[in-house]
Amino acid sequence: MSFGEQLIAWRRELHQNPELSGQEVETTARLRQWLTRAGITPLPYELSTGLVAEIGTGKKLIALRADIDALPIEERSGVPFSSQRAGVMHACGHDIHTSVILGAALKLKEREDALNGRVRILFQPAEENFGGAKSMVRAGALHDVSAIFGMHNEPGLPVGEFATRGGPFYANVDRFVIRITGKGAHAARPHEGNDAIVLASQLVTALQSVASRNVNTLDSVVLSVTRIAGGNTWNVLPESVELEGTLRTHRTEVQQNVKARVGEIAAGFASAFSAQIDITWYAGPTALVNDERWAEFATSVAREAGYETRHAELHMGGEDFAVYLQNIPGAFVSIGSASPFGLHHPAFNPDEALIEPAARYFAQLAEKALQHV
Repeated sequence: MSFGEQLIAWRRELHQNPELSGQEVETTARLRQWLTRAGITPLPYELSTGLVAEIGTGKKLIALRADIDALPIEERSGVPFSSQRAGVMHACGHDIHTSVILGAALKLKEREDALNGRVRILFQPAEENFGGAKSMVRAGALHDVSAIFGMHNEPGLPVGEFATRGGPFYANVDRFVIRITGKGAHAARPHEGNDAIVLASQLVTALQSVASRNVNTLDSVVLSVTRIAGGNTWNVLPESVELEGTLRTHRTEVQQNVKARVGEIAAGFASAFSAQIDITWYAGPTALVNDERWAEFATSVAREAGYETRHAELHMGGEDFAVYLQNIPGAFVSIGSASPFGLHHPAFNPDEALIEPAARYFAQLAEKALQHV
């Protein structure tokens, strides 16, 4: 079996056996087995799932990271190696990322004696619930690391294309829950109550003006209400309604201004309607900010490796690789996967042709980065 065929075989085994965030026990066991067979010994970090390994010797230290968790999605891709677990699927391509970084580890092991230092390989759990990077940092996986690199497959790019950017790249992720409490009543006598549904409907509309009228048009922001729940029958006005949604920005100042404006609008509606409105914010990862130097370095190595490179557009999705970049410099990159369906879609099907070239690229990137730290 060739190098590329082996990586695809590993990817398909991972794809058939997906595990949700924090439950990647079998995935971790497979990774441990595959690395050990290649002569790469995992390091003794205290992690419930996921693992860390290291290749090379010396003081200089670069890290590569892959995420390993799947999503609670029923697969409809139709591929012969579809998920064997009902309701769980690698719909974001973390199986692809894992096989790429596995391949990079194998190539680095082949050149271990020539490395100008060490390469630490992070197989991170729980990216989808934004907890895995923090667990890696707490365990000490970044100790002594000078720079870190990671990837996400990009279904909107053809295979063979590469994109990244210095500075802000992926957005911060905030979740909000708004609970509106009015007064319930019989549907035939609405004047005896305080209709929380009418208030919620107007509040949803008002919130849409924040991005368009309260934020500089040159700043990126998404404020979306994604869930509304209230009432349980047709002839009763419910006492309360709950809204849920997300805020995405690339700058902390914009993030805080939008949060403040949402609070002001809610307070105004509460006063006008004599109702109670409570807002709870849940913080996800911060904006992912690439180091300018390492982003340009990663791009130059990609050109040498034969990729067609481009400057990435701002991405409104979240990515907890941002946690690493809060601690040390590095770069996160996009590699084309040419899927006809996008990330988190049940028919997502990235082109496996990206795997071997990407593995060789990351091995080359790590080796060259050791010469520049």
